[in-house]
Amino acid sequence: MPIKIKSDLPACTILEQENIFVMREQRASSQDIRPLKIAIVNLMPTKIATETQLLRLLGNTPLQIEISLVHMEAHQAKNTGAEHLEKFYITSKEALETKWDGMIITGAPVEQLAFEEVDYWQDLCAIMDHAKKNAFCTLHICWGSQAGLYHHYGIPKYDLDHKLFGVFQNQRLTVAEPLLRGFDDSFPSPQSRHTEVRREDIEKNSDLIILAESKEAGILLVKSKDNRQIFMTGHLEYDTETLGNEYWRDKNAGKMIEVPVNYFPSDNPNMAPLSTWRSHAHLFYSNWLNYYVYQETPFEFV
Repeated sequence: MPIKIKSDLPACTILEQENIFVMREQRASSQDIRPLKIAIVNLMPTKIATETQLLRLLGNTPLQIEISLVHMEAHQAKNTGAEHLEKFYITSKEALETKWDGMIITGAPVEQLAFEEVDYWQDLCAIMDHAKKNAFCTLHICWGSQAGLYHHYGIPKYDLDHKLFGVFQNQRLTVAEPLLRGFDDSFPSPQSRHTEVRREDIEKNSDLIILAESKEAGILLVKSKDNRQIFMTGHLEYDTETLGNEYWRDKNAGKMIEVPVNYFPSDNPNMAPLSTWRSHAHLFYSNWLNYYVYQETPFEFV
């Protein structure tokens, strides 16, 4: 089944070319079915790329999904035009007026700021509080996971002595976890961050369960015991080229940047990278939608 998105969203044409089942608004309006209502709170500066990455994964399931893209009213986007936001996004205030089957809160390049110093922090806290009662499951990604763990559970983030950048192997720590159903015992995930959350802080909270972690990269996946909150510190949604684009952007700008670990063949940035995480990414989002959203939400959601 398809994802329902606006017909002229840039991601729509890209996904159709990849044979991802996209349903344009006109056709969706003729079907007598209640799609899952998913809000994507997109905090990334490269909003169109992030939209496409997430929609690609959400569209690879048997479920029909209606997507609403959300932007922060208190923040002036620098890399995405106001016309795009006005046409394809709802505001954070509007998101507070809706009940959602599921919500995704993305990462953001603000991790080296204290949470309270982020200009949209209060708006984001309002959204997280709203989702706690009005969304069946919220998936927090990268900085979004740190923000959620801090806001809901008081878990701090810590600065790393160097950027964690590359593709790292993770060990699943549970056998019967639906979110990781079909996963290998060891699986890769891209990481790109300057901060971390620590196992000892999470273990102090009896409401949280660690699902996967890496010897090199630390915690990857955490969930709340009531299954309403999922926290992922990495970026399973990344395209094959995303880390490389980030590396060359900073390299060409004269910034000190290390070659991403385990990403380019033989760690040679002049060689084209290969995705080693794509299948797990599709499985993760399919599992999240099925076990944590679809099977928890009623047909009449009022």
